[in-house]
Amino acid sequence: MLVDEIEISVKAGKGGAGKMSFGKIQYSGPDGGNGGRGGNVYFVGTDDIYALNQFTQDSDLAAQNGEDGGHGLRHGSDGSDLEITLPIGTVVYSQANGEIVTEILTKDERFLICKGGVGGKGNYEYRSSTNTTPTYAQWGEKGEEYKLKLVLKLIANVGLIGLPNSGKSSLLNELTNAKAKIGNYNFTTLSPNLGVLDNIVLADIPGLIEGASGGKGLGISFLKHIEKVNVLVHCLSAESANPQKDYEVIRKELGAYNKLLLKKPEILLVTKSDLVDKSTITKILKALKKYKPAPISIHDWESVEKLKEAVCSVENQA
Repeated sequence: MLVDEIEISVKAGKGGAGKMSFGKIQYSGPDGGNGGRGGNVYFVGTDDIYALNQFTQDSDLAAQNGEDGGHGLRHGSDGSDLEITLPIGTVVYSQANGEIVTEILTKDERFLICKGGVGGKGNYEYRSSTNTTPTYAQWGEKGEEYKLKLVLKLIANVGLIGLPNSGKSSLLNELTNAKAKIGNYNFTTLSPNLGVLDNIVLADIPGLIEGASGGKGLGISFLKHIEKVNVLVHCLSAESANPQKDYEVIRKELGAYNKLLLKKPEILLVTKSDLVDKSTITKILKALKKYKPAPISIHDWESVEKLKEAVCSVENQA
């Protein structure tokens, strides 16, 4: 299952404490070393869309603390940095105020999210002509820490949308090398499926339903994934009692969530065309003619090839 939204806590390492000590030889003076720096926390981009799943077991993450200073001017080692991989398309929000902290846009992109604390000074650092035997050292500083909300918005080129059981998963499997699970019943997939067609990434967006923009069903859990795509492939089932109403329902939900979604290039398909008679297909195409729908069946090689050409053409122009 794809985890696309989760809350985590991140904490940089604490700086090591400085040492208060004097040499073993009498009158040799202060020799306390400095503490090491606490480890930083970095976010690093990855193309693994399942990377957020790592936080289901452990959502409290911390870098290593700096080592304390020692006697004989031995400085403590710096704490190891912590690198956390996040999928490309992850938006990082502050839980404190809801503001965007950063967004991961490219693979291997590295972002400093928490800075480690500075190590404390040992008493050797405080020696002076007026204080030759300082009897104090400095504590290390705390590292930065934040509570964050991570929201993955898939960066796909093309999004397949439509009501449940409109044939999106089957179509994705036919167009690409994806292996999305399908079933002959009304259901809502629990996670988006991805496939690649000629270097174009297609995402099967889980079935939307009427009221999704207001939180009905899975609500806006998957609407956010449509924001990043360049082209929408809208699937209407030929078996539906009212394909025109189905089309209007989805368009209404898109607009209610974000009106900019209505401006994206759209390819309208009447899927499962092999499961109804020709007169039914003709009636559907006539009712939706201003949207220029195209009938398609995964068992009709020619219709699938035409869709591949259309997807590549529209994506290249987007």
